[in-house]
Amino acid sequence: MNIENAQKQVDNWIKNHGIRYFNELTNMAQLTEEVGEVARIIARRYGEQSEKESDKTKDLGEELADVMFVVLCLANQTGVELQDAFDKKLDLKTKRDHDRHHNNQKLK
Repeated sequence: MNIENAQKQVDNWIKNHGIRYFNELTNMAQLTEEVGEVARIIARRYGEQSEKESDKTKDLGEELADVMFVVLCLANQTGVELQDAFDKKLDLKTKRDHDRHHNNQKLK
């Protein structure tokens, strides 16, 4: 699956099951909520906070997929071709950060 296809899948799902997109501000709030759920799992499962019994059954993959879904919704709503944007960003980071990371003593 590439990002372009994922955007199309989300758009089809919205049209067939979701009736319409939530507005951009609602989706931004939804994204914040979903990222918070990812942060909670990471902080408790991999960080120093203790994991509550109720959190032990939470699926990190499912929560990350929720984040992706909302990001894809926002891209669709705002006319962003996320595959193109991602490819450009990866190219920029590759050119800009290659030597920087190799020369970073903290990463050795």
